[in-house]
Amino acid sequence: MDRRQAIRTTALATLGLSLPAPVGAGTPAAGRWRRGADNQRIADLGDGRFLNPILSGDRPDPAILKDGRDYYLTFSSFDAYPGLVIWHSRDLVNWQPRTAALHRNIGSVWAVSLERHAGRYFLYIPVKAAPNDIFVSWADRIDGPWSDPVPLGLPAHIDPCHVVGEDGSRWLFLSGGDRVRLAADGLSTIGPVEHVYDPWRYPDDWDVEGFSPEGPKIHRHGGWFYMLTAVGGTAGPPTGHMVIAARARSVHGPWQQHPANPLVRTQSEDEAWWSRGHASLVEGPDGSWWALYHGYERGFWTLGRQCLLDAIEWTADGWFRMTGGDLSRPIAKPGGGGKAVPHGQPLSDAFDAPLALGRKWAFFRPAPDEERRARVTGGALHLDARGTAPSSGSPLLLTAGDTSYRFECDITVPPGGTAGLVLFYDDTLYCGLGFDADRFVTHQYGMERGRPTNPHGARMRVRVTNRRHIISFHTSGDGGRTWQRFDRGMEVSGYHHNVRGGFLMLRPGLYAAGAGTAVFRDFRFTALDE
Repeated sequence: MDRRQAIRTTALATLGLSLPAPVGAGTPAAGRWRRGADNQRIADLGDGRFLNPILSGDRPDPAILKDGRDYYLTFSSFDAYPGLVIWHSRDLVNWQPRTAALHRNIGSVWAVSLERHAGRYFLYIPVKAAPNDIFVSWADRIDGPWSDPVPLGLPAHIDPCHVVGEDGSRWLFLSGGDRVRLAADGLSTIGPVEHVYDPWRYPDDWDVEGFSPEGPKIHRHGGWFYMLTAVGGTAGPPTGHMVIAARARSVHGPWQQHPANPLVRTQSEDEAWWSRGHASLVEGPDGSWWALYHGYERGFWTLGRQCLLDAIEWTADGWFRMTGGDLSRPIAKPGGGGKAVPHGQPLSDAFDAPLALGRKWAFFRPAPDEERRARVTGGALHLDARGTAPSSGSPLLLTAGDTSYRFECDITVPPGGTAGLVLFYDDTLYCGLGFDADRFVTHQYGMERGRPTNPHGARMRVRVTNRRHIISFHTSGDGGRTWQRFDRGMEVSGYHHNVRGGFLMLRPGLYAAGAGTAVFRDFRFTALDE
């Protein structure tokens, strides 16, 4: 037992508790995920248990709201627009996308706060832009319309958390242990930012990315305000990110550190989930309590930070602990009869209905007029060209949550145009295959690398397969009846934040560049069993 574990064991013993039984480094889950639309994995095992993640793919910094029998959840959307998709659940395990709350590009959207106060819904939205700031948007209904976001003038902070004090005052708690008071309507600030909390500090010999106290989430329960904070950095070493807690009788402090900090931390790279942190508490439909936080799937930084659900247990002295271990095994679902909504959504698209922008498809770092480029008519997506390559053309992307999958589409290019399929991290790191009427264009490492002859002409079907980071391309000139393997393969395990930065994921999608309007038909996505 190492020094930190011994300290934690002693602290828990004073509470009449013990460490959770270890599940074993790298222990495989006792069961497989169920499969849903397009063979995508889903958490609900159908037998009263679930297996994390509850939402796979890049779903970082979960912000959850309990609103009567309903739960609403959103995540950092960074450079994807429309952004801040609101998800809905009745049981905390099955989730369905509802609507995107943010349509105007205000910058790279980081960890938000989703709240309801006095009958009105609020989003507090930190952005990295020029300048950085925190915006506020509101709606009378969760599905909107949401107001145009207004800056609050807080350029030095991220990760706001809306809190109502015992005296009715409204506050935003911020990164670094700071806070600022809000006006009564929640749409502006009053007074200066003040420092109110010094987060617990881990031992110096732990492998972390950096101290980086961020993501405060505050919940009132049993006469206490509980503050959960993330420290250790959100990526970097798998053992870095963690969850700590403190509590106070008043929103004004003083704050007491949890005696068993950290409450969540990946101990070894052999565990199923890395860099676990940024937690919120929520009451389940049966009165049980749960924590949502994010983590990287072992070996798959490319999938981004996925949303995890962990059961908590309150102790006799009013503290709490997490009970799910390393989350590699199934966990009993919350009870209470919450009726499950259909989970997730198909990623395949026949383009026979209005384009599901935000809810499914999103542009990367779009211009103000970006949505005008895309029109669905006659069973096809017509996408106007922009830029000369995916790097300058704001591709249209999806969030995929499986470690292996393939996607394919029938594509027609106009004279002077290029179009294709991509796996896109950001505008400097992507791969894919495109073509014009005469030649292919290969995209590797965020560059255009080759121009071999195209035997199919201006229309073909293109398929991309990502099998645990091994990429292959196939093309068909007869609508998919026969396929030819393209003579270029790739390995993309390094297309992620620890190489490039940005906190993003590798997303499948499509692009149109050069001139004219490319036409996309019958987009099919299929997750592949492991």
